[in-house]
Amino acid sequence: MLSPDELERYARHIVLREVGGPGQAALKRARVLVVGAGGLGAPALLYLAAAGVGTLGVVDDDKVALSNLQRQVIHDTPGIGNPKVESAAAAIRRLNPHVTIEAHATRLVADNALDLVGRYDVVADGSDNFATRYLVSDACYFAKKPLVTAAVGIFDGTLTTVRAHERAADGTPNPSYRCLFPEPPPPGSVPACAEAGILGALTGVLGSLMALEVIREIVGFGVGLVGRLLMVDARAMRFETLEYRWDPANPLSGERPTIRNLREAQESGVRSQEGSRPDS
Repeated sequence: MLSPDELERYARHIVLREVGGPGQAALKRARVLVVGAGGLGAPALLYLAAAGVGTLGVVDDDKVALSNLQRQVIHDTPGIGNPKVESAAAAIRRLNPHVTIEAHATRLVADNALDLVGRYDVVADGSDNFATRYLVSDACYFAKKPLVTAAVGIFDGTLTTVRAHERAADGTPNPSYRCLFPEPPPPGSVPACAEAGILGALTGVLGSLMALEVIREIVGFGVGLVGRLLMVDARAMRFETLEYRWDPANPLSGERPTIRNLREAQESGVRSQEGSRPDS
């Protein structure tokens, strides 16, 4: 049930035919895990909290730095030096006291990923490295949880939804993250944010789109991004969509899978490290 205060707070949602009272109630019941309270996670957390998602989990083991504030809008100057999960939790409480915050001030690794992911209905990955993206996507596959994952470059970004544990209408398996990106780029080929720079507002665009996709997953309206990669080019201000399909040869959900748990995924050599700080 929505309280009188919640009815007023979410009035602009409730009047939408695609959301309404039932959709808002679904948002209130939902549990969403956001991986990373950085450039992508910050706007995603704010919009998910404003939308009335009942429980938001955030996992990040980093602390707020001055250089973060150019794009990580959930944090502020007085929060420099504080754990990002605590800074994010405080901002969310100020924005919407109806949201329950579960702060996980830890590094996401193979030993804890499945447990963390399994506690939530939907996972939003805003990490900034392939090691963590593969780890989160594999954990979502084993836990049978939908994943919304975004990434940003210097002037470009991508967004997709992965439901690899389910099948499409024609009976074929939905594609996994490994169907889209079979292997990570060679080490050192993709410069880190500190080296290459990042346009702050671009992370806001992709983080907001990530929140929108999570809301659509929960409420159930529109056509989702399963099997579709949304690509954003900030230089040309162009949005394009690329379709991708299940790869029978992928090692996770293919015809002859060789990855049967997160430890095997780690030992497969796809990742160069057990976990990585999700700070875009």
